[in-house]
Amino acid sequence: MRRLVLWRHGRTAWNAEHRFQGQSDVPLDHVGQEQAARAAEVLARLGPTVIVSSDLQRTRSTAEALSIAAGLPVTTDPRLRETFAGSWQGLTRDDIKRTDGADFAAWAGGSDIKPGGGERRSEVAARMIAGINDTLGATGDDSVVVVVTHGGSARAAIGALLNLPFEHWAALGVLTNCAWSVLLENDHLAHSGVSRWRLQEYNAGSLPEPVPVDGVWPADDR
Repeated sequence: MRRLVLWRHGRTAWNAEHRFQGQSDVPLDHVGQEQAARAAEVLARLGPTVIVSSDLQRTRSTAEALSIAAGLPVTTDPRLRETFAGSWQGLTRDDIKRTDGADFAAWAGGSDIKPGGGERRSEVAARMIAGINDTLGATGDDSVVVVVTHGGSARAAIGALLNLPFEHWAALGVLTNCAWSVLLENDHLAHSGVSRWRLQEYNAGSLPEPVPVDGVWPADDR
């Protein structure tokens, strides 16, 4: 069955300063570069077959580390970008609370408002899913697709892929820099009328442990 890996980029200076990046094109800092190199060595052991990345430089640099480790090319797709956050981009949380406190509280609480006049989470999810589905449509049944993206866009995509009600998306924790989440495609789930995706690992920094899937155990557990 196919595996889908959503991988957040490494740290940037704005991450370290707790600034709202959105679609500002901020590069990885030296810590982020080291994070990407370490994580790439682990992810390469999953046997990725496709790497697709947001076109912003912090994700492209992260993806390039896996490209080197796995010997695969990277394609880019602007639909995998972070949420556009309008006037909030470049501001710290404290800055936003001082100037736009009510909207920030509503957004942080999971409301589907436009941060800084930018994009709703539901809009981010829609473009993310469109990009992911286009990539999946060109892959085989046993593919391991690595999507290199951003914290907010990854959470929105995962909530949508799992068919979670929007109001429950906030239950998914904030993704750590260079952490990833792994979803398994499962036709049995699709035939039951729910999402065909099962969340195997969330906010991970190591490879998933073998787990039973619909009564079929990994070979080493039989």
